[in-house]
Amino acid sequence: MNPEQVMNAERQRLEAQRQGREDWRLWGPYLAERSWGTVREDYSGEGTPWEYFDHDQARSRAYRWNEDGMGGICDEQQRLCFSLGLWNGRDPILKERAFGLTGKQGNHGEDVKEYYFYLDAAPSHAWLRYLYKYPQTEYPYTRLIHENVHRTRHDPPFSLLDTGAFQGDRYWDVEVRYAKASPTEIHIQIIAHNRGPEAATLHLLPTLWFRNTWSWGGGEEKPTLYEVVAPDGAIWAVRARHPTLGEYFLYGKDHAQPLYTENESNRKLLWNQPNVTPYVKDAFHRYVIHGETRAVNPAQTGTKFTAWHQLTVNPGQGITLGFVLSQEPLDTPFDHQEAIFTTRQQETDLFYDELVPEVSAEDHNILRQAQAGMIWNKQFYHYDVARWLDGDQVPPHGGHKRGRNSAWRHLKAHHIISVPDAWEYPWFAAWDLAYHCIAFAALDVDFAKGQIELLLKEYYLRPNGQIPACEWGFGDVNPPLAAMAAIEVFRVDRAQRDCPDTGFLQRVLSKLLMNYTWWLNRKDADGHNVFEGGFLGLDNISVYNRSEPLPLGYSLKQADATGWMAMFALNMTVIALELNAEGADYEDVAIQCYQQFLGIANTMAGYSGTGGFSLWDHEDGFFKDLVAAPDGSQQRIDVFSWVGIIPLFACEIVDQRLLKNAPRFNSVLTEHMGGLFDGHHICACPYHINERGEHLLSLADHTMLPYILWHLLSEDEFLSRYGIRSVSRIHAQRHDFGNIQGIGHAMIEYQPGESTSGLFGGNSNWCGPIWMPTNYTLICALEKYYRYLGDSYRVAVPGVGEMTLKEVALFLSERLVDIFRRNGQGRVPAMPEDSPFQYAPAWCDLLLFNEYFHGETGLGLGAMHQTGWSGLVANLIQRSYRSGSGGSHEGR
Repeated sequence: MNPEQVMNAERQRLEAQRQGREDWRLWGPYLAERSWGTVREDYSGEGTPWEYFDHDQARSRAYRWNEDGMGGICDEQQRLCFSLGLWNGRDPILKERAFGLTGKQGNHGEDVKEYYFYLDAAPSHAWLRYLYKYPQTEYPYTRLIHENVHRTRHDPPFSLLDTGAFQGDRYWDVEVRYAKASPTEIHIQIIAHNRGPEAATLHLLPTLWFRNTWSWGGGEEKPTLYEVVAPDGAIWAVRARHPTLGEYFLYGKDHAQPLYTENESNRKLLWNQPNVTPYVKDAFHRYVIHGETRAVNPAQTGTKFTAWHQLTVNPGQGITLGFVLSQEPLDTPFDHQEAIFTTRQQETDLFYDELVPEVSAEDHNILRQAQAGMIWNKQFYHYDVARWLDGDQVPPHGGHKRGRNSAWRHLKAHHIISVPDAWEYPWFAAWDLAYHCIAFAALDVDFAKGQIELLLKEYYLRPNGQIPACEWGFGDVNPPLAAMAAIEVFRVDRAQRDCPDTGFLQRVLSKLLMNYTWWLNRKDADGHNVFEGGFLGLDNISVYNRSEPLPLGYSLKQADATGWMAMFALNMTVIALELNAEGADYEDVAIQCYQQFLGIANTMAGYSGTGGFSLWDHEDGFFKDLVAAPDGSQQRIDVFSWVGIIPLFACEIVDQRLLKNAPRFNSVLTEHMGGLFDGHHICACPYHINERGEHLLSLADHTMLPYILWHLLSEDEFLSRYGIRSVSRIHAQRHDFGNIQGIGHAMIEYQPGESTSGLFGGNSNWCGPIWMPTNYTLICALEKYYRYLGDSYRVAVPGVGEMTLKEVALFLSERLVDIFRRNGQGRVPAMPEDSPFQYAPAWCDLLLFNEYFHGETGLGLGAMHQTGWSGLVANLIQRSYRSGSGGSHEGR
């Protein structure tokens, strides 16, 4: 094979996808880790999805909207699914999906209690690797529930490792590998390795099934699976016939017992109602574990199939099973399987080697697993809200129809979407998705662009311009980050292809203007350019739950909401200028958005809508929230948190290329030179230019930066060894604020680890720990300030000395990446100190990308697979190596 062809093979596949010549995205890792306990499956009147459809029901109850499985794949409409099934001979249930706790069972919210890892992935899905660690002793389901439910929020969560389930290395490493020979020919290997000291038996049940689309009314034709004659080299074969997907064949290389049933609910077990068929979803569980021979269909047909392999493996040994899933019938399916696996792995190696050349082995491993997690967390997301509200054949409880998401009947989701975590958050979240697109841009910029456009389509975007937040409440307010993601992805695309995709930018701008107008009309209650976004994703870094309304007549003037909107206005300004520079006539839009930004800056400075109070606290050198009372009085909330840092994000550089075709915008800059607005100097929008002819448009000016950065870069306040804390450490002592008008008695505590408050539900602790997305956005902002201010502008870093803003950005980047690097003691901070992740050969190269990280130790907390946020570490590694400072531990 030509080395150049190998090197470019993955990029060639992505280009073929872009041009519509080959559909490599037809099959992917789109199968959720969890579909039980989701809003979509909840038809209760109380809106209690975790209780309405729990883990114990999942093996017996057919899903309405999405399927789940372990290490699985499916087609892009999730018609046909393939995943792993396991039994160790001791468990009370067949393991077909990951187990975890509900909010009421866990002491720190919902939590998966398994160890699985996304080892590798090519963006085209031509190469995928997944690893699951399965105990050989009985899985401790009951003990995990009992221990966690009896712990308080002051105790650490009780994990699977804590149960001793892996003691003596008595467990299986089960790896699933996928290698595509073509978009519709997928080769599969399942490798089971006995890590224990004795021979052990594993029951391995690779499963193929159809998502149930026929039981809900609407006349859907039922698909079918049935046995066919195996070709040369195969032991068994199954044909899958679907009315829209067509035909597929699954071939097995090894001896197994084929079992068939239907993907139908066991109504008799669940609701004491007659079953529609004697062969139901939990048949394999009943047949393998309880020996119920009548549970499976002797006619060897159905909508769910498994091949039951019983494997006895010696200690320290492994065994490999081979399969092929193909649209075309194959005469000799396994003839070239090893060569296909070898080639796809080499091609993926070279793809990542090209992405970040000369990276250290350790950083390469971090980056590759982070980006594998991004790819594996692509999911088929299905939710027709109108049909869900009305119900299918049986109308749901009346409270259901009037409850959650009842104002979003237009929303019809049936797409592949990047989700935060396929177990803990198996649904899209608007602002998470913006960060996901930034992480995806280097991997597959076309996928990133498509994701940005998706939520702006008419079947997601509300007619009034509101972007849906997430399924728990589409009407919730997330930070407006779509424009930020759009301009960053546009720039990455232009750099990769040396050709600006103005069509993409035009399409998103037309929809973003609707969302922008919604924000102006709905979240600026008094029309004074001061915003009250509520939740805004920051949960308990405020003194009260901002999703709850204040008493009548009171309002909260949010520094973060107003800062996000200032950033949105500047993002829109630059998008319009980019289009205008390419010959489109968008100068009016740029001027309008910039004038809006100036109005916001005027309010932040205290000259409109805040009763003369600036959101900038001159005494402390920090942005803070204000509470406004009915009598017009204002009270400042003296919290030092991300709320006061976010206004820094509102900054953009405008160069001469953008201004070349914008004479009237130039005039506006002249009119407001020095940030002059309505007689006041309100922001850093100087008319003068730097040596490259660039203008800086920003809320914070060069006089504010030293004060904010002094707080940020002090280890007594925001600076942790592992990034910027969400709440300043000073609140370990200064946490009681007494009575605040409209709120009452107010407190906030610096909690470096898990939250001790149940106020916000779930894993909602951003108070104290390190949070990757806001750290990443801060670093991007500092780089923009550096670009304008240059090397001559330096700030004091306590305990280090003076630094340029570029050096500060690198300083913070390195601390964040260090969360995943081995430190001087040979430990990975993100992993538990006394766990096998630190020392065991079969564990020590494995990483988990948590939701947030301990403010002092860097330990990973919250959801374990939230690569959608923490996957941004891959971007930080790339930025670091592009700067020539990658992997350096100096000056940290």
